[in-house]
Amino acid sequence: MDLDDARAFLAEHHRGVLATRRADGEVQMSPVLCALDAQGRVVVSTRETARKTHHVRRDPRVALCVLPDGFFGRWIQVEGRAEVVEQPEATEGLVDYYRRVSGEHPDWAAYRQAMVEERRVLLAVTLVRAGPDLEG
Repeated sequence: MDLDDARAFLAEHHRGVLATRRADGEVQMSPVLCALDAQGRVVVSTRETARKTHHVRRDPRVALCVLPDGFFGRWIQVEGRAEVVEQPEATEGLVDYYRRVSGEHPDWAAYRQAMVEERRVLLAVTLVRAGPDLEG
């Protein structure tokens, strides 16, 4: 699968399973909501204290399986290198992420404050490979 085809799919589908690597090299998987940012990276909102955040800091290699809302049908797998975008830089990226996944928020000031209080960060994944998908 071509990376541009994968990005087109990611722009429309937001449910996925993120795979990171534990210190012993084994895989840790987490269900996530993801979005495609303006730079073509896959972004995921998480907490500073989450295991996936710690794993990405140690080993930036990640994989993501993205599925349609109804589970069955076309799906894709993408792989890439993730970076952790911390507060305060993460705040506006989290606003963009929310808009791409859920639309407009009724109170952006409250949302921004909650992101800081919850110690939210963004995992920003630069894609390096796509596939397999439903067609192989």
